[in-house]
Amino acid sequence: MKQQIENSNSKGPLSGVKVVDLSLLLPGPLCSQHLADMGAEVIKIENPRAYDGSRAMFKGKTGYPALFMMLNRNKKAITLNLKREQAKEILFKLLEDADILLEGFRPDGMDKMGIGYDVLKEKFPRLIYCGISGYGTSGKYVDFAGHDLNYLAISGVLDQTGNPPRPAGFQMADVGGGTLTALSAILAALYYREKTGKGQRIDISMTDASVQFISLYGGILSASGVSPEAGNDILSGKLPNYNVYETKEGRYVALGALEDMFFQTFLRAAGMENLTKEHPMVEENLSIIKQKLTDYFKSKTFADLQPIFDNTDACLSPILNMKEVSEDPHMKERGMVLERNHPKYGPILQFGSPFHFSETPFVYRNDPPEHGEHTEEILMQLGFSKDSISGFKKDRVI
Repeated sequence: MKQQIENSNSKGPLSGVKVVDLSLLLPGPLCSQHLADMGAEVIKIENPRAYDGSRAMFKGKTGYPALFMMLNRNKKAITLNLKREQAKEILFKLLEDADILLEGFRPDGMDKMGIGYDVLKEKFPRLIYCGISGYGTSGKYVDFAGHDLNYLAISGVLDQTGNPPRPAGFQMADVGGGTLTALSAILAALYYREKTGKGQRIDISMTDASVQFISLYGGILSASGVSPEAGNDILSGKLPNYNVYETKEGRYVALGALEDMFFQTFLRAAGMENLTKEHPMVEENLSIIKQKLTDYFKSKTFADLQPIFDNTDACLSPILNMKEVSEDPHMKERGMVLERNHPKYGPILQFGSPFHFSETPFVYRNDPPEHGEHTEEILMQLGFSKDSISGFKKDRVI
């Protein structure tokens, strides 16, 4: 189903939900963008003199902050210096009718500013407070700094990338452990509040959530008492029918024919239907079969393999680079890759929403906001006069 990417009557399933977003960089902003894409009103708060670091990353040819643009559509932005008491009062006014507060500081960061959960829950008992951190609000590692690679290391995920382990090249802990786990928890908390009227605190640890990625290997450990062999277990390189192979021109393909019926379909399409008859799929033959497949793919180009790529049951896929993904017809048809004509920067690449609703489709309502773009507008909606706003500016509150 192609997504709606321009203005329409669709308001989204979260229309009427208000989110105050204090998070920066990747996990939190992507989470709040998902909420915004679902129709929530998201107000992004940044320090007036220290903007979200993603605004400075990966500048496009016309000067646009490409990463920020990828993570912050459908939001409004204001600036608040939360070290000022007046700014805290403004935050409290924003929270009077807010449903969700999202933050990504260290576990004690909000407490140090005097606006931690214990303070907020007394003032706003219906508020859903979600904090995303590396290791959570308790435990040995609670005060440790870290990034995606650290969380994957501690959770055991990195160990399964090979021997030696290597960075995956994408933010699995940040997005899978942070963004999507927080999103799931927020939606569950909204449902709970609908039934009880009570808000609550959500403590998201990117390390905790990353452990779930290796549930399969946890099952193996539970059954055998032995840690799976890195880079050489059933889904990490051991099986010839579930592996990555190099082609003649130095590209790579992914063969994911895990079930025998799909593997046999692939073998017939490749003209190798006798392979597993001559070498049955048993432990001692796996290396032989893998070598046969390695030799086969080394003799073929992507063009040679196109008929097998197009075979619906062969489970063979080309490994696409990012430019190819941005041009892929399936991605475009699904609305997952789109080009937005920004009024200031011109054409910019955007990834669409992965959430496809039949009644409330994704709508691209607003371009990612400039730093503090909606500060005056929102403060006036809160009842502040122009003179008060001028005073806030003078006092470095906003």
